[in-house]
Amino acid sequence: MTQQPTTAPIPWTTIGMVVAWYGSNIGVLLLNKYLLTNYGFKYPIFLTLCHMTACTLFSYIAIALMKVVPLQTVKSKVQFAKISGLSVVFCFSVVCGNVSLRYLPVSFNQAIGATTPFFTAVFAFFIIKKREAWLTYTTLIPVVTGVIIASGGEPSFHLFGFIMCITATAARAFKSVLQEILLSSEGERLNSMNLLLYMAPIAVTCLLPATLIMEENVVGITIDLARKDVKLIWYLFFNSSLAYFVNLTNFLVTKHTSALTLQVLGNAKGAVAVVVSILMFKNPVSLMGMVGYALTVLGVILYSEAKKRYS
Repeated sequence: MTQQPTTAPIPWTTIGMVVAWYGSNIGVLLLNKYLLTNYGFKYPIFLTLCHMTACTLFSYIAIALMKVVPLQTVKSKVQFAKISGLSVVFCFSVVCGNVSLRYLPVSFNQAIGATTPFFTAVFAFFIIKKREAWLTYTTLIPVVTGVIIASGGEPSFHLFGFIMCITATAARAFKSVLQEILLSSEGERLNSMNLLLYMAPIAVTCLLPATLIMEENVVGITIDLARKDVKLIWYLFFNSSLAYFVNLTNFLVTKHTSALTLQVLGNAKGAVAVVVSILMFKNPVSLMGMVGYALTVLGVILYSEAKKRYS
């Protein structure tokens, strides 16, 4: 009598990492929304500057002091220039995403963000001539169709917020393709934690003048607001810390699970964020909007399956 193979149970540490990843990712998203709309802190560039400053500090502590991962050095000026280019695109995407949260509910923001695979496929096709199977491209139709339906049925639709969110999503996709081009050689590859260690301070140097020019006297205004309500300082600190832990937990989950598991978890995370945001902010949601978002998520799942099968 042959014994049937048993599936190894998922370690509690892995479950804990996934929960931490979900919590930090959804937490920073909801807290961004709360600060930028409900709380009235209307400074998305300064908020992003806080995030990147925290990422700079925590990355140094985690890698240089705590040795969470081995330190990878930048080996040439050319490699540094490539990392700087990635940092600018990354920074631009985060700023646009934060700006969009001033005008759009989190649920609609996540529906648009789910179209990242569409933009990635488009950029990969035109920039690096990477072609996928036709079935893979076909699965992108419900991804885009779902967002169109969700846009038509969104009670809180705002054109400028929609443009900013689409821009942020496209910029994220462009960064991933750019990263594949710029850091493609084995000697230049950096893990995500080391890449963040070098990108974050570059982002700070870009965001600082942008904040001072575009959000005039934001530091003085923040200090005045903090004097009236000291909780603002704690909100900013906790929010910025979460922004770093999103990257840390994403790295750890990637390390302890498969790429496919990460895709499935990522799709589910967006749906969880939508439900939690609707419960928290009570934003109106139409049936058409929910159908559109569900169609987009279905398209992303089909796209992931097609990529796995034909790549």
